[in-house]
Order: sequence, then structure tokens, then C-alpha cells
Amino acid sequence: MVLVVAINKEKNPLFTSDERIVLIEKCVVDIKNVRVSSFNGLVVDYAKSEEAVAIIRGLRHVSDFEFEFQMAMMNYNLNPEITSMFMMPDERYIHLNSTVIKDVARLGGDISDYVPESVKSALLENFRS
Repeated sequence: MVLVVAINKEKNPLFTSDERIVLIEKCVVDIKNVRVSSFNGLVVDYAKSEEAVAIIRGLRHVSDFEFEFQMAMMNYNLNPEITSMFMMPDERYIHLNSTVIKDVARLGGDISDYVPESVKSALLENFRS
């Protein structure tokens, strides 16, 4: 399995793609057959270059489904050999997104139940700077 960090020039992420890769690697270090990478471009092209058979995406809300469905159909048209699969979070986490987590951390709230310790530490360090 390849966990992929997408490089999106239109967004201004809190961490660089290299920093995000390191954080994810710390989170999956004990999971066999998982590798972390980044790409810039169409995810379906990246999946093909990795000889992947599926793209797995997360869905939280109906609005996520609308966007992801459009992307899945486009990816299918670009490469019908790569399947799009969707996973939903546990209901305890359905309300979360990166903005909520960053806002809670920035304002001194406890995010321990929502992110791994390495991510929590990196967020808190970033907000102290």
C-alpha cells in the first residue's frame, strides 16, 4: 500500500509535503507493506505508475461523496483498470477535518483523542513558533 501526499499548489498547508511524509511515516512505522510518497498531478496517473489497482479515499459527508464520485468517474474514464474505493470513518471522527484539528490545537484544546502523538507534537510546536 502506498499512502500518498498530494501536492496542491492552490492550498497553503501548515506542513511541507516532506514534513507531512515524515509525520505519516511515523504513524505507520509498525505496519508492514506500507510506504509513503508524494506526487504532483493526476492521482490516477500516479496510481498507474505505481502499478496500483485501486485508489482508496475517505468519505465523511454527502458533500464528500459528490466530489469523490465525480473524481472516481473521471479517474475511471482516464484509466478503467484502476478502481476507486471509499471508506467511512468511525462515527466518533465523522465531524473532524484538518481545519477543526488545527483550530482546536491552535486555541489550546486537547487533540490527543484525534491524532497520533507525533502529529500532536508537530502541531503544537508549529503553533509555538
